[in-house]
Amino acid sequence: MKSTTHALALLSAMFLLPTFVCAEDETWIDELDFSGDFRLRYEEIRTESEPTDARGRYRARLGVATNLSENVKLVFGLASGAYNPVSRNITIDGEFLDDAPGIDLFYIDWAPTNELHVFVGKMNNPLYRAGKNSLVYDRDYNPKGVAFTYGKGLFFGTLGSFLVEERSSSSDSLLLAGQVGVKFKTGENSTMTAGAGYFGYSNTIGNKPFYHDEPKGNTVDLLGNYVYGYKDTELFAQFDTKIGNQPLTFFAHSARNSEVGEQDTGIAYGVRLGSAKDIGQWQISWAYHDIEADALIGTFNDSDFGGGGTDATGHIFKGRYVISKKFYAGGTLFINKINPFSMPEEDYERLQLDVVYKFN
Repeated sequence: MKSTTHALALLSAMFLLPTFVCAEDETWIDELDFSGDFRLRYEEIRTESEPTDARGRYRARLGVATNLSENVKLVFGLASGAYNPVSRNITIDGEFLDDAPGIDLFYIDWAPTNELHVFVGKMNNPLYRAGKNSLVYDRDYNPKGVAFTYGKGLFFGTLGSFLVEERSSSSDSLLLAGQVGVKFKTGENSTMTAGAGYFGYSNTIGNKPFYHDEPKGNTVDLLGNYVYGYKDTELFAQFDTKIGNQPLTFFAHSARNSEVGEQDTGIAYGVRLGSAKDIGQWQISWAYHDIEADALIGTFNDSDFGGGGTDATGHIFKGRYVISKKFYAGGTLFINKINPFSMPEEDYERLQLDVVYKFN
């Protein structure tokens, strides 16, 4: 049985696409806007119980956007590894088993007013993440469904319904999410953004974990099924200012699952200095995450922190430098503790060195 979200997305596409393509069939192809990137990565992973894993990886993405009419945009993107909901990386191991690209983005962005946007399809994550943190959602996570975003003056908000898993034998699982917030100036060069939200997954208890049935730190029963529901309240804040000419950002984000009595909280906070956008510019950042085992669904948060999932704590250090208009180099170091609840606790370290070519 098709989910409500899937049906809405399909019906919207059926009604919107023919209308706007036919109305603008002489000009919309001329407005195609291409973008993409290619990343090469060297990575080392160290844990106490396993030998060091050193490997090369790559990520490739290609996207195109076009205006179907004055207030409707169509976005389509392909990416390597797009069958993994939270990673586009492919390991260079000579087997080439997962190298076929998949659809990374395919959505309509309709703006009936200047303040309101309606997204339908597989879209860039519309939910606000303070400091672009990955506590709840990995940066590569692009949900499928319907979302509404609104912003006017100080206020902004987002409401979304996303298909998580479609089942033939039981009810589908959806992610329902909403956020409200404010953004206001606190000085000549500083702003504060703060808000709250709710997100909840339907039909988790008694069903297999999402994506390859891996619990990713969440509690499961002897059959490998989810034991708990996941209904979270989140709070977030971000303060942006400058030191000299360098942008400086502080952020904090928390989520608490009301469906469990322990191991129910996830927090992230950190700081970023600099902005690596033009040649010779740099940025560095530090973040700390503490994600209790059943604070949130482990399938969709940071796929690199602690090896991916929940039941992990620790630090993330990042740096980036722009070499030319098309190239930048960067690095990330994770120093984490994994399995503090499920035991045995282990040290986990992950080093990533990247070179990225980007075009638009």
